[in-house]
Amino acid sequence: MKKGFLVLIAAVMVFGMASRDAACGGQKEPKAKTTLNIGTSADYPPYEFIILNSAGEKQYVGIDVFLAEQLAGDLGFKLEIVNMSFDNLMASLQKGEVDAVIAAIEVNEERSNVASFSEPYFLDYPPQILVRANEKTGFTSLESFKNKTVGAQMGTTKAELVNEKMPGASLLAVSSVTDLVNNLVYNKCDAIVLDAAVAQQYADKNDGLAVANVAIGVTAPYVVSVKKGDPGKLLESFNRTIARVTSDGSVEKWAAEADTLSAQAIE
Repeated sequence: MKKGFLVLIAAVMVFGMASRDAACGGQKEPKAKTTLNIGTSADYPPYEFIILNSAGEKQYVGIDVFLAEQLAGDLGFKLEIVNMSFDNLMASLQKGEVDAVIAAIEVNEERSNVASFSEPYFLDYPPQILVRANEKTGFTSLESFKNKTVGAQMGTTKAELVNEKMPGASLLAVSSVTDLVNNLVYNKCDAIVLDAAVAQQYADKNDGLAVANVAIGVTAPYVVSVKKGDPGKLLESFNRTIARVTSDGSVEKWAAEADTLSAQAIE
């Protein structure tokens, strides 16, 4: 009986220890975050694009990438760029697959339903219409695009402009800007609408393309997007960084560097 009693006591002690371990296990602190995952669509020089570095490796660069590096650095985090199609960015943010989106994003009603936004960090010129250079003189007004096919990147405010501001034009919505430009070059569409700096980059790199002398839309500032309500509590730090880099000349320096690097864009 004495031996049986001792075995019973031992079993109770083991059970108690296991219970305490389980309880402690349920109260473990989550691992501290060390990486900032930024979603972007790296086919949009000078904002975000890919070049080959001196080692022949792909490297993300551009105004938005340089900002992302600063945002991560100020948080003490490692930066991870998550490259995807532009039209997938907001869904990825909503699902928590990325912490933030930086991709020349403007605020609109649809995005406001799923995202919260930082203070503005960059203001481009109004959008521009890119056409084939030998057809440029044929486009003198928005009405000139009636019965024409006009391309824009899927999910962007530029696609909205085609539908709203170009009466009689047919929208060609394409996921990749590179594919969009190729559609114009190879006569699959008659024009494309892009942010001003992007349109100018493609016109400068391709003698067969030119910016039409037709105004469309208005300029709107670019912002960093986070999940609605900012559950990661990132905006306070982001806004401090943005206030600094927009006042100390950093953004202008990044823009100049991105313009130079754009000639090396590979995607």
